[in-house]
Amino acid sequence: MANIKSSKKDVITSENRRKQNSSRRSMIRTFIKKVRKSVISGNKKIAEDAFKEMQPILDSHVNKGLIHKNKAARYKSNFSLKINKMCKN
Repeated sequence: MANIKSSKKDVITSENRRKQNSSRRSMIRTFIKKVRKSVISGNKKIAEDAFKEMQPILDSHVNKGLIHKNKAARYKSNFSLKINKMCKN
């Protein structure tokens, strides 16, 4: 346990950040699941809407440092490829 006053404050702030980051990571996973389910279901319109909803969420969390920019780019690239394949079929 921290003994110095500033260390005690740091423990509190790090706990608050941990809770926020956990909540935000959960939100990202929820949006990714939503897109994945809509792609699997085969409904192009719902998949596109979910994808458009997911993109700004990923970008904003990249700016906050919650996920790496390449990971977000990979998600966007893979889902856009899958959605475009739905168009051709």
